[in-house]
Amino acid sequence: MESETQMRRLLDIMAALRDPRTGCPWDREQDFASIAPYTIEEAYEVADAIGRGESAALRDELGDLLFQVVYHARMAEEAGDFAFADVARGIADKMVRRHPHVFGDAAVRDAAAQTTAWEAQKEAERVARAEQGTLAGVPVALPALTRAAKLTSRAARVGFDWPDAAAVLDKLEEEAEELRAELGQADAARLADDMGDLLFVLANLARKLSLDPEACLRAANDKFARRFGAIEAALAAEGRTASEATLDEMEAHWQAAKRAERAG
Repeated sequence: MESETQMRRLLDIMAALRDPRTGCPWDREQDFASIAPYTIEEAYEVADAIGRGESAALRDELGDLLFQVVYHARMAEEAGDFAFADVARGIADKMVRRHPHVFGDAAVRDAAAQTTAWEAQKEAERVARAEQGTLAGVPVALPALTRAAKLTSRAARVGFDWPDAAAVLDKLEEEAEELRAELGQADAARLADDMGDLLFVLANLARKLSLDPEACLRAANDKFARRFGAIEAALAAEGRTASEATLDEMEAHWQAAKRAERAG
């Protein structure tokens, strides 16, 4: 099959790059820690291509992400730990195990029931790995907003949760007041602590609304960049730059950009 041929070709290319005698000097010097930031970056670039709706870019970015998997697997094989085949076998076995309604005799479930069963299976796997505690297995390296949502989602399974989004909003106001009380103080540590609490509650508010906090913030970032770009374009049409305009003038162009977006 073509997919198997190309996968074998990619594995051979990786082996050649890491060859201790004839490989690429840069690739030979890398280890798991040095490659990890690239792996994270490639995952974000996949998400970015999806967000832009660009299929050609998505194809390329998925290739870059696949190369990261091959890279880590090759380094592990060199260390005698595992190989790419072990990685593929492991995920295939996991998917079969977590979908008994597809690959076994379990009854067909709706999406909600399947989500519950999926989480139960994951919990059983954590117990089998001797991971202790409700929060065990939530990766520390996740983006902070995502980790906040996942941590409290886990806690919610055992009843440690706000009753509804309105209660979270009340907590948000409480945290905002605590931060307001610290304004003007010289204690940077307390400001950072209160700011963290505020962001943590915001992540939980998104979760209670069934929203992805990272996706919400990405969209807000994009909106800000788009509208600020409109400010600069409007000022450029007047022969000026943003640094030459007053705040009121920039605010007027900002509101104009908002109105144009809503009208469009």
